[in-house]
Amino acid sequence: MRPGGVRSFALELARGPGGAYRGGERLCGRVLLEAAAPLRVRALEVAARGGAATHWLEGRSVGVNAVSSDYAAAETYLRRRQLLLRDTGETTTLPPGRHEFPFSFQLPPTLVTSFEGKHGSVRYCIKATLHRPWVPARRARKVFTVIEPVDINTPALLAPQAGALEKVARSWYSSRGVVSLSAKIDRKGYTPGEVIPVFAEIDNGSTRPVLPRAAVVQTQTFMARGARKQKRAVVASLAGEPVGPGRRALWQGRALRIPPVGPSILHCRVLHVDYSLKVCVDIPGTSKLLLELPLVIGTIPLHPFGSRSSSVGSHASFLLDWGLGALPERPEAPPEYSEVVADGEVAAAGQSPSPPLQDTDMSLEGPFLAYIQEFRYRPPPLYSEEDPNPPSEAMRPRCMTC
Repeated sequence: MRPGGVRSFALELARGPGGAYRGGERLCGRVLLEAAAPLRVRALEVAARGGAATHWLEGRSVGVNAVSSDYAAAETYLRRRQLLLRDTGETTTLPPGRHEFPFSFQLPPTLVTSFEGKHGSVRYCIKATLHRPWVPARRARKVFTVIEPVDINTPALLAPQAGALEKVARSWYSSRGVVSLSAKIDRKGYTPGEVIPVFAEIDNGSTRPVLPRAAVVQTQTFMARGARKQKRAVVASLAGEPVGPGRRALWQGRALRIPPVGPSILHCRVLHVDYSLKVCVDIPGTSKLLLELPLVIGTIPLHPFGSRSSSVGSHASFLLDWGLGALPERPEAPPEYSEVVADGEVAAAGQSPSPPLQDTDMSLEGPFLAYIQEFRYRPPPLYSEEDPNPPSEAMRPRCMTC
């Protein structure tokens, strides 16, 4: 038995340890107190806190001395407090046994995603404090996760990203040819688990083979007092086949899957989390040829039919630009005959419903197929008063008076 008559003191959240919250929601839970004997309590309060903080040290030499500079910054997003037992100047006596005190907080409409980095973090927690006379305060703490919604179904994140670079391969101050690289992806926004189809063209005009590679890189940027500290990590990568001298290689949608990583953090003043697709060519004897395309990792996945006006045209031009031909048509079979005609009419006509058409094999995968499937039916022909297929002279009905 713990001294002071308190057997246990804990916090519980309604969503459990694996639940995540976002801005504008209610944070609900309860404080659990178990007393082994009659317990005198002065006050019981619950406080929710959340914010971002960065900190790092940088050393430099001043003569024979080493001087360290301390960089730190902080930003608060959440500060709420609720009294479950108010301090009125008199103590409240709780009987022995288990006691529950529910609480509820309204979270601010905008919160930054929880994050843990080497030089900074974004953390949210809730703390309960039990005040008793002549006894040190008892505290219980619980950390909770916040996920900021990042919707990739916006025109800016659905736009294709492309770039091109070239470099002269040199050896001992002599030119050995030009290596060029062009790359393109179908959009800027992705969610974890999706596959990025990488389209690239590598033209090796040098005299030695080169090796193309691609990777998704996470960049953590920490800011304080006008200074910046960055940390980069490769979260996914792929390597292509070597391209021989005077040869050209074409990537027609090489698949690069995004692992389960945290979303981009773009609206915090003290730290950022950015992503990019880096396509590079390793050139022997010369620095690598590096092309970087920006990415945004979101939390709301692509809706196949939600943003057709802004994305279908860009996807069509995207495929045509890279020599993949026009979008193939894939009309869907019409509805069953029995769905539009009553059963009695079917029996009277002596017809049976036609079987549905077989799906043709599609060479496109991923988001391209979703946009193709949306436009399935051809428009009806234009109306005309004139019969486009008039009957022949032999079949024309004769006048009864002739």
